[in-house]
Amino acid sequence: MALFCHQCGSALHPSARFCSNCGTSIAAPQFAPGTPLIRPRAGRQIAGVCLAFARSYGWEVTLVRIVAVVTLIFSSGIIGIAYLAAWIGIPEEPLPIMGSTFPPAPPTAS
Repeated sequence: MALFCHQCGSALHPSARFCSNCGTSIAAPQFAPGTPLIRPRAGRQIAGVCLAFARSYGWEVTLVRIVAVVTLIFSSGIIGIAYLAAWIGIPEEPLPIMGSTFPPAPPTAS
C-alpha cells in the first residue's frame, strides 16, 4: 500500500514520520491491520473476541459487536457457540512485565 503526504502529495516511505519533500509530520496509524489474533486485556466487554477480530482485521469494534449481537439473535444461538469456541481458542494477551514498567522500589532501612 503506497503512502502519500496529505500536504504536498509526494510518495512516502512506509516507516516515514515526516514528509521528505515538505516536512509535514505524518500521523502514525493507531494499529497495523494484520496483527495476530489475540484477545486484549483492556477494552473488552465480555471476553475480548469482538475486539480481537476488530484489531486483527482493521474493523471498527462497535460494528463488529453490533453484527455479533444481531447474528446471535437471528442464528438461533449458533453464533453463541462460535463465540464460546473463539473465547477458548484465541489466546489472551500476555501480562505486562512489572519490572520494566515501574521504577525500582526504594531501598528499605535496615
